[in-house]
Amino acid sequence: MAKATRRAIYVCQACGHTESRWLGRCPQCGEWNALVEEAAPTAPRAPAAERRAAAQPIAIDQVADADPERRLATRIGELDRVLGGGLVAGSLVLLGGEPGIGKSTLLLQALRGIAEQGARVLYVTGEESAAQTAMRARRVGAVHPNISLLAETHLERILAAARAAAPAVLAVDSIQTLHTELLESIPGSVGQVRDCTARLLGYAKSEHVPTILVGHVTKDGAIAGPKTLEHVVDAVLQFEGEGASPYRVLRASKNRFGSTQELGVFEMAAGGLAEVVNPSELFLAERTAGAPGSVVVASAEGTRPILVEVQALVAPPSAGVGRRTAAGVDGNRVSLLLAVLAQRAGCDVISQDVFVNVAGGVRLAEPAIDLGVACAVASSARGRAVDPRTVVFGEVGLAGEVRAVHLAELRLAEAAKLGFTRAIVPAHNAKRLDGTPALELVPVRHVDQALDAL
Repeated sequence: MAKATRRAIYVCQACGHTESRWLGRCPQCGEWNALVEEAAPTAPRAPAAERRAAAQPIAIDQVADADPERRLATRIGELDRVLGGGLVAGSLVLLGGEPGIGKSTLLLQALRGIAEQGARVLYVTGEESAAQTAMRARRVGAVHPNISLLAETHLERILAAARAAAPAVLAVDSIQTLHTELLESIPGSVGQVRDCTARLLGYAKSEHVPTILVGHVTKDGAIAGPKTLEHVVDAVLQFEGEGASPYRVLRASKNRFGSTQELGVFEMAAGGLAEVVNPSELFLAERTAGAPGSVVVASAEGTRPILVEVQALVAPPSAGVGRRTAAGVDGNRVSLLLAVLAQRAGCDVISQDVFVNVAGGVRLAEPAIDLGVACAVASSARGRAVDPRTVVFGEVGLAGEVRAVHLAELRLAEAAKLGFTRAIVPAHNAKRLDGTPALELVPVRHVDQALDAL
């Protein structure tokens, strides 16, 4: 079978128009910088004997369910939870994160857990030499005879080596360093990243080999490369951390084989990443009891309850107009809650500088933290501390009403386990509870009732 030629075309990402050379502006739709290089191989048609038979449609009730036992566990509980139980055969997983966050370290430790089960693993490193990767593996205790290293950036050679080695798992670090001979652009370009990912996807599906790709992120936190990269893969995992903090958070922004609400917490140490089994205890370890503006909120990530400290500071305006600064929570949501406090609860801080922070570097997005944020702001504005043994949760509406949230029982059980004795909860949630030992429940229907109770 003849080899494909190395001819490339340029395709507009807005309208699909093609050109034989790059142009700054698409002549068809007028979009600027929309033409991207793509491979246009011309290969002779394969002989009939080499062609696969056409796929036949199957009645949906005749399709067998996927075997959940076929998942390949990494033996890292926090990672397996975010993946949905482990790696699925033939899946393509994208692991993204900022430089130095610990992506390669996490990948090596996960591959060690797989190798310890007797499975062979191929680790392709495009950014470091094999010696550098082996040095890191020794430092984090990830050396195992079932892990093979390949320092290569040429996609065709990588695929040939993978088919020859027939590993149980293929890992590529990173996708931005690969290049294919079908394109003449540099590694990391849109065309190279998209074409290499598509061909690795074909390998994963045809060989039923779970494949993990490491991806870089841009300065705004998005995964580098075309957006179609995230559409192609089966799961997108984001590895996050705050500045010099040793704690790392792993979450899934996409997962075809599990929930996108689960959260994994790690601590970076000299010997690699360590799992944080009880993140609630970790996030509350350095809390200062009796300080105004500090409230413990019972949040939940997926099916996992997490208690965190929400801090607020209300200060006189520094520039004549009140400004808002939020870390770990949505700034627009904070502005909404300030308006509700002013109009519905008699706590007007609109003209003040308001700072809101979630201690520990974790980011919270669920509405159940609304009541905790509002109480923290009111506590700071009034200079009155909240009882350190009280936990708060509930969604706040524009009318000031406190709405019920899900997983109330799990949130309260976590609070009781950590020694909390009192909980401010939505009244609708309190009706459905059968009682929680060691916790005094204070049901509230309006945000001003919660402030009075605190």
